[in-house]
Amino acid sequence: MDTPARRRFISVLAGLAAAPLLAGQKARAAIESLAPVVNNVTGGAPLREGRVKLEIPRLADNGQSVPLKVSVESPLTAADHVRSITLLSERNPRPIMATFHLGPKAGRAEVATRVRLNSTQRLLAVAQLSDGSFWSGSAEVEVTESACLDAS
Repeated sequence: MDTPARRRFISVLAGLAAAPLLAGQKARAAIESLAPVVNNVTGGAPLREGRVKLEIPRLADNGQSVPLKVSVESPLTAADHVRSITLLSERNPRPIMATFHLGPKAGRAEVATRVRLNSTQRLLAVAQLSDGSFWSGSAEVEVTESACLDAS
């Protein structure tokens, strides 16, 4: 039997099933919009998704000072360690927000800081490993009050 409640239930289930696919599409779109900057950071090397975890509040009431933490899966040995972590912003006037240089003696492949955000956007963290590979992680943050009041 086809009832309005059944149709609504099925559409909600379909929406929940599609959510991870849409999130993946948004992440790829952010990476594509930052492609020239990513290309400069990686020197044209391929960028792989994974190994990088970017933690930031989903909702930031004020874009002036938003906490974030980036961690990279790495054993931090002389042979296998993180060389650098670069934070990229999709909508800030300057897309490269920061670059942190690490080494095998860093203790942890983790950086915690605060950033200014122009508006709601997806952030991208790019980690360069000692083997020359580049890995990325992204997160979306909704900013209710922009850090740049004259931003469009």
